[in-house]
Amino acid sequence: MNRPALDTATNKFLFSLFNVLLLFIGISSDVEAFQWETAKYKGQDHVTLRSLKSFYFFDKISYGADIVLYRAPSTRQGKKTPEIEMKFRSGSYSCIMNGVLFKLSHPVINNGGKYLISRIDLVKLVDPVLRPSHIKNAKPFTTVVIDPGHGGKDSGSLGFYKVHEKYYALKIAQMVRDDLQKLGYRVVMTRDSDVFVSLANRVRIANKYPDAVFISIHFNSGGNGKANGIETFTISPVGVPHMGRGVQQRDFRVVPGNRTDSASIALATAAHSRALLYLNNPKWGANYQIEDRGIKRARFNVLTGIRIPAILLEGGFISNRIEARKVHSISYQKTLAAAIVRAVSVYRKSIVGR
Repeated sequence: MNRPALDTATNKFLFSLFNVLLLFIGISSDVEAFQWETAKYKGQDHVTLRSLKSFYFFDKISYGADIVLYRAPSTRQGKKTPEIEMKFRSGSYSCIMNGVLFKLSHPVINNGGKYLISRIDLVKLVDPVLRPSHIKNAKPFTTVVIDPGHGGKDSGSLGFYKVHEKYYALKIAQMVRDDLQKLGYRVVMTRDSDVFVSLANRVRIANKYPDAVFISIHFNSGGNGKANGIETFTISPVGVPHMGRGVQQRDFRVVPGNRTDSASIALATAAHSRALLYLNNPKWGANYQIEDRGIKRARFNVLTGIRIPAILLEGGFISNRIEARKVHSISYQKTLAAAIVRAVSVYRKSIVGR
């Protein structure tokens, strides 16, 4: 079942997440130099949420069913800093940042009354999202590699309207291509027609463009026709498994995608939150009441093998009768395409604000 429409206040707060990407810059402190309040838990390095509050200049932290860090909009070091709210829950893998769901690599822990977040989530999620301009290897770019999922003999999922995933992915990718080109971007398509392209060739195409970003467009199925919502995947950091399965030995090997995993989470934030905003606000289209399934970690081949910032966006469940009707509409397709286009510019602005 779809959740209720986002109210005006929620949409306004969601929009401020993009301002986080654009404006949360200029803090001179360095993550490694800061005196974090640390602890070990089951062999993993953690930091307290209390020290998170100090480093990122949150105004307050409150404890209850949710642990909430809040910072009001202000001006710091001559730069405007937007409103930020982060919500955690003890024992949960979820972090809700300005209304957007992120899946943590490790749960938040209550250790003797001190709430802890893993250091890997600090370094590979919280900091890149809040300070994208501090990502060391995030490069300015003018090229975008768009990857319409599936194609040819690989049809992908069959939707409720008897239309395959490959059709929707290509149609939206072509809309994104056209609009990005109008903005002056160079766009490379891994496929521009109904042809089969292997995963290896998609990776090879992306890696030909070292100063680019990669966006793979897909649609979901499953959940006995009841699952719904959008989700966005980025590469799992070293030691973090594919979403939904346990840790394996191979998860500790560095893969090419790990070179830009911090940049990828910032790109995912721009794309996922912009998609939610556009799809759930009549200002940009129609209120489709799309569920937020979160930004997640994965080890898909197109994420592990690509050396540039890379994400895989699942734009809705075409196996769900209600959601399939939305995805099938040209208005939904145009709105999602516009969100992806805007996200590219939001991300680019966020990383050049050094």
